[in-house]
Amino acid sequence: MKKEHNNGDDNNNNNSNADHTSLGIPDSRFNQTLRNVQGLLKGRNIPGKILLSQRVEAPDYTNLSSPTYIRSSSYSDTGTSDHTSETVEVEVHSSTKPFGIPNENKLKTSASNVETSFEEVRKSSMGARATDSARVTKFTKVLSGTMVILEKLRELSWSGVPDYMRPTVWRLLLGYAPPNSDRREGVLRRKRLEYLDCVSQYYDIPDTERSDDELNMLRQIAVDCPRTVPDVSFFQQQQVQKSLERILYTWAIRHPASGYVQGINDLATPFLVVFLSEYLEGGIDNWSMSDLSSDEISNVEADCYWCLSKLLDGMQDHYTFAQPGIQRLVFKLKELVRRIDDPVSSHMEQQGLEFLQFAFRWFNCLLIRELPFHIVTRLWDTYLAEGDALPDFLVYISASFLLTWSDKLQKLDFQELVMFLQHLPTKNWTHQELEMVLSRAFMWHSMFNNSPSHLAN
Repeated sequence: MKKEHNNGDDNNNNNSNADHTSLGIPDSRFNQTLRNVQGLLKGRNIPGKILLSQRVEAPDYTNLSSPTYIRSSSYSDTGTSDHTSETVEVEVHSSTKPFGIPNENKLKTSASNVETSFEEVRKSSMGARATDSARVTKFTKVLSGTMVILEKLRELSWSGVPDYMRPTVWRLLLGYAPPNSDRREGVLRRKRLEYLDCVSQYYDIPDTERSDDELNMLRQIAVDCPRTVPDVSFFQQQQVQKSLERILYTWAIRHPASGYVQGINDLATPFLVVFLSEYLEGGIDNWSMSDLSSDEISNVEADCYWCLSKLLDGMQDHYTFAQPGIQRLVFKLKELVRRIDDPVSSHMEQQGLEFLQFAFRWFNCLLIRELPFHIVTRLWDTYLAEGDALPDFLVYISASFLLTWSDKLQKLDFQELVMFLQHLPTKNWTHQELEMVLSRAFMWHSMFNNSPSHLAN
């Protein structure tokens, strides 16, 4: 069903941080987390994912300051982004001095205590945090200014973005739309026209004008589009598949260093759904592209194209020859799991299971194929809030995801492990399970990321 559409992207916007240095002793962070968890369990209202994502001023901790959400700013460039970013692995927390290396026993104790509290939280009612009225008010305040402060927007978005604000927020987080509201409409209009020019130049041409490589690439995209998110009927519509085909082929031609690689088709789907939500209302199963005008479809495709480009700028070596970026992340995941849960790591090694056999797809598709599609956009709120630190944080999300089934994994032999990891029991997952994965990932990132010696042999 088509939505009565307001003109302009800004309609959704109407309604002394301390020095940002890393904690010297991570235990204080976990103690604060435990107090927050205990407060939640006692019925206190804690909006947002305050457990681990918001900055919390810990009382009476001398010489300690809160972790910061300062990110690399390459997403904020609103120009054409067809180059490969060299800052693939920016750390999440900036620091003016090295992160203190904690005592190993303290780490284990802290992790154990927090994990226990997480299990209690899992059993409690967490509510629909992203639509909490207090959070909506905070988003409205950040978005309503003439100049959006992106760091504040990142901090809010990490914990989830209200559905109707998501298109505007994602454009800003990726640097596709400028933070200056006076420039925003003009920039979007120009970029959308530029996309149409690219489609006309590269896609809307006869096959006789394409090279053999381009023809093969177009055929592969045409094969992959019907396979994309097969369990959601919306993506089986021919018009949806044609839009995906245009976006993917145009992106591949404009990015010859990698070209099209299977898996990139999955990465376009969250953008397509989010930007279509500005024009279509109701559940995705009731959407029809035929309800949209050609101009509306072109605008949605253009927004998807540019946001996909911005996202992949920070991880293009994930999709170049031999995909070295993904291989690097798989190795880091193996080391992190060994450090966090040695029994699981040892069992998988004894069974001869290589992380590459299952984790390659996780990183290649950013976990889209492992989760029910209705919670993917919530996961991507956190992805985009991470900015250029995303590839690094993906390792922690993947470790948290894998170790959700720590006990079960230790009971399976090789064949059972392969089958289980290829068909994980996430079909009935809700936002609550996803929040648990993200919370553990944040905790482990706080513990280990700035203490690389703790991941060394």
